[in-house]
Amino acid sequence: MGRGANVKILLASQAIAGHFNPMTGIAMRLKDSGHDVAFYTGSVFAGKLAGFGIRHFPFVRAIEHTADNLNELYPQRAKLKGPMAIRFDGERIFASNVTNFFEDIRELHSDSAFDALVMDSSMFIQRLVSVLIGKPVVSFVPICNMESDPWVPPLFFGFLPARTLPQKVLQAGARIVIQQVVAKPARDSYAKQLELFGLHADTSRPLTDEPYLWSDAVIQTGTASLDYPRSKVNPKVDYVGALLPYRRATAEAGIKQLGRYARTVVVTQGTVDNKDPNKLIIPAIEALKDRDMLVVVATGGAGTDDLRKRYAGPNVVVEDFVDFEAVFPSTDVFITNGGFGGVLLSLAHGVPVVSAGINEGKNDVNARVEHAGVGINLRTESPVADAVEKAVDTILADPGWRERAQAICREFEATDGCAAAAAIIERTVRDAAAPS
Repeated sequence: MGRGANVKILLASQAIAGHFNPMTGIAMRLKDSGHDVAFYTGSVFAGKLAGFGIRHFPFVRAIEHTADNLNELYPQRAKLKGPMAIRFDGERIFASNVTNFFEDIRELHSDSAFDALVMDSSMFIQRLVSVLIGKPVVSFVPICNMESDPWVPPLFFGFLPARTLPQKVLQAGARIVIQQVVAKPARDSYAKQLELFGLHADTSRPLTDEPYLWSDAVIQTGTASLDYPRSKVNPKVDYVGALLPYRRATAEAGIKQLGRYARTVVVTQGTVDNKDPNKLIIPAIEALKDRDMLVVVATGGAGTDDLRKRYAGPNVVVEDFVDFEAVFPSTDVFITNGGFGGVLLSLAHGVPVVSAGINEGKNDVNARVEHAGVGINLRTESPVADAVEKAVDTILADPGWRERAQAICREFEATDGCAAAAAIIERTVRDAAAPS
């Protein structure tokens, strides 16, 4: 199934950059291999897809949740923290759109049948597509492996694997809280929607298990070494390293100060929880602005001008967005709130991490950074400047941090993630078409 094969592949994702962008590399690899590729996602990405020459099917019934509109759509969300924020997001942002996503995609299939659906795992329509449309489904997981396992701590608490009896008791209690309180509204909503289609959901299993149960294959970002040990290996799951967004070669000069200082540190607070720079960006700048360091800050488009005026020193560069691919080869430490894509890209360049984030599952990412020994987890979303400075100095003083990050880098280099993902998709289509 190589170049020239006329296989129709529909990709689908949430209208959220961290979910959509890593899939663009896969889409372009499939397109360049001769496949007929289309993309179902929000209108916010229409321009990008037009630039790639990929047909775009926008949401029709589905609510378009983006990094910028969540608190506008749901004003009450801004007041929620921790488990209650996760409970709200699970039900309102993810589970509530399941029927809408499926009806949109079923209509697309009736108008222009596809051979396979490659979907963002968080859309949770794997079972509906597999059973009611009967087409192979490949799930793309842009975050840590979320499949439940007795050896793996419950999600959303940022736990490390339990080693002592008190830790095991604590995590067992947390698992009950997740199942019976935090995840219950989303799971119940999902079950009710399945019933409308004559299907029954096993409510004893977490909703986050659905992509791993009902997909024909799972493209899992990261590596097994960044995951926790598991009691059982799911044969459907393939780790493909750091899947990077598609990017064309550019002649941009980049950041001119690179190489002028003894050290370079990159700082980001992501693109979702980035409206208040006092959480991480300002403490990081305050910690390092008077050092012989270049501090490169990516704001995600929030408050850039104000930060530039406040920090006008020559060693502080503040941009809406930073080309990490161009900057990370010169970077010594990456300070982040724990977005998985950014962490993977940092490690793909062997750059150790200082992480500070809790919401949107960031604490689970940061716990894995800590577990793998590739960075320091500050275990808060609002660290003080002294804590940031101490963490950065700890990493710079001990080459072991970079050595462990470079070991992950070598794992990434051993696999072309986009090629591996495309091969998984092609294999899945081929297996589905083979006579039984």
